[in-house]
Amino acid sequence: MNKKIKIPKFKNEDAERAFWSRIDLAKHFKPSDFEKVSFPNLKASSQPISLRLPSHLIARVKEHAHELDMPYQSLIKQYIADGISPKGD
Repeated sequence: MNKKIKIPKFKNEDAERAFWSRIDLAKHFKPSDFEKVSFPNLKASSQPISLRLPSHLIARVKEHAHELDMPYQSLIKQYIADGISPKGD
């Protein structure tokens, strides 16, 4: 670690945001200062959507999800993720 950063007490989030936007952290830290961390309980935020699908398609997805012993909405999310992933992932 190079120089310590004096962090003031902020009046609000805008003041804090302005402070951090002026700081060049590369002048205060080097890559070896960091530790790898994981957040195993952190859930990705999600957003509800409305999607119209044919009844027979929903029924088939539910059947397949039941065969895999997983919630059908999770299976749909998996299908979408697989469909948009670059080939070779």
